[in-house]
Amino acid sequence: MTTRYRVEYALKAHRRDHFIEWIKGLVAVPFVLLSHPTAGFESRAGGVMKIAEEAHTKYVDIFREIEQMIDDHIKHQDIGIQHQSKLKLLVPSIGTFFTRLPLVEAFKIQDRIRSISYRRFVPPSFNDIRLILNTAQTLAITMTGSLELATFDGDVTLYDDGQSLEPTNDVIPRILALMALNIKIGIVTAAGYLESEKYYSRLHGLLEAAVASEVLTMKQKQNLIVMGGESNYLFKFSPTAPHLLERIPRQQWLLPEMTTWTESRIQLLLGRAELALSECIESLHLPAIVLRKERAVGIIPASPTIKLPRESLEEIVLAVSKVLEASPPNPPPSLINGSATTYANANSNNADKIPFCVFNGGNDVFVDIGDKSWGVRCVQKYFSDQDNECGRPIYPYRTIHVGDQFLSSNGTNDFRARTVATTAWVASPAETVVLLDEIMGIVAAMRSGNERRGESKFELLN
Repeated sequence: MTTRYRVEYALKAHRRDHFIEWIKGLVAVPFVLLSHPTAGFESRAGGVMKIAEEAHTKYVDIFREIEQMIDDHIKHQDIGIQHQSKLKLLVPSIGTFFTRLPLVEAFKIQDRIRSISYRRFVPPSFNDIRLILNTAQTLAITMTGSLELATFDGDVTLYDDGQSLEPTNDVIPRILALMALNIKIGIVTAAGYLESEKYYSRLHGLLEAAVASEVLTMKQKQNLIVMGGESNYLFKFSPTAPHLLERIPRQQWLLPEMTTWTESRIQLLLGRAELALSECIESLHLPAIVLRKERAVGIIPASPTIKLPRESLEEIVLAVSKVLEASPPNPPPSLINGSATTYANANSNNADKIPFCVFNGGNDVFVDIGDKSWGVRCVQKYFSDQDNECGRPIYPYRTIHVGDQFLSSNGTNDFRARTVATTAWVASPAETVVLLDEIMGIVAAMRSGNERRGESKFELLN
C-alpha cells in the first residue's frame, strides 16, 4: 500500500497546489484532535457547539501564524532575499505576494458560510482553503481601494465549458457594476480568433448589455477589452463596430520584449508542437486530428461526438511541454521554411526562447504563443497607455485575475498569471458570481461610511 501511494502521489504531483496542500496539512491537526465524531450522539448544547468553538479558535490561530509568515515573506521580498524567508523554506514553490493576505478575517467569513468548524467527519478541504485564499485576496485588494483592473478567463470562469456568455448569465450585471466603479475589465481567453465575429458569439451577452446600459458612460464602456489566444489578439469594445469589437493593431499593445518574437521563430515553435502532437495522437491511438492556426496549434476530436479521455489529454500536455522545453530556440535561416520534421531537428546556440502555453481545454489540447501572464501584462499596458489622466502603469497589486486553471499541470495557463497579478481561483461561473459579490460588498461597505468605531471593517460584509 505504501509503495502504491508513493507511486500515485508522484504521478499526480503535477496536479497539486503545494501551498494549499501545506495549509491543509496544518489545519488537519486540530481537526483530528478535536473532531470527536461521538459528539454527533451527544446533546448539541453540550457537545457539538463546544467542540466547534474550540476548533474555530485553533483554526484561527493557525491562519494567524500563516498570515504572519506571509507578512515576513513580503518583507524578505522587499529587500530581495525572499529565498531566505521561513515560508519559502517550508513551501519551496511559493511565489511572489503582491499584497498582504488577511487570512484570519477570510477564514471567519468562510467559516460562517461553510461551517468548517462544525464539521466532525470531513476535515477542511482543498476547496475550503482555496475559497479562504480567494476571500483573503479579495479583501486585500479591495479594502485598500487599489483595484483598477479585473481580468477573467472565459470557459468555466465566466460561462460553462464550451458555452457562451448568454444575456441571462448572472456574471454580466456584476461586471457592469465593476465598470460603473471605473474598474477596467479584460477578458483574457485562450480562444484565438482573427475575426471579431467569433468573439462576439462567445461574449455577446456582455457586449450587448454594455451597449444597452444607461448607467455606464461611454468612457466606462470603453474600459472593456478582449485579449484572445492568451496574448495574441486584442479587441476593444466599440458600439459602432459590426460585432461591437474593434481589433487593435499589435504594434499598439505589444510589450517591448514581444517585438523579438519574429514570425520565423513563431512558426518554428508551432512546427515542433505540431510534430509532437501528431506523435501523441499516434502513440495514444486517439481519434483526433491536428488543427493549425496562425498563432496556435492543437488537437481536436475527429468528430464532435467524440470525448477524448482526460488522462490522455493530460499526458499530451505534459509530453508536448517537455518536448518544447527541451527543443533549441531558433533554426538556421535555411531551415525556416522546412517541414515539421526539419523544425524538430533544428539546432541553435541562441538561448532565447519564445514563451508558449500548452493546456488541456477539456476535450482538446492546444499550444499557444505566449501565455496568460503576457496577456494580462498586455492588458495592463494597453489601459495604462490609454489613460492619459493616470499616466502610470497598472501594477500587479492593482490587478486581479480570475480563472479556473491554476494547477501546475496547466502551468502556462491561469497559473502563470500569478506572476503579474493577484489572482482568484474559481471552479465554476457560480463561484465567479460569489467572488464579484464579495468585491462589490466590500466596496459598498467602504463607501457607506457606516463603520462603527472599533469594529472590524470586515464585519460589515456579514
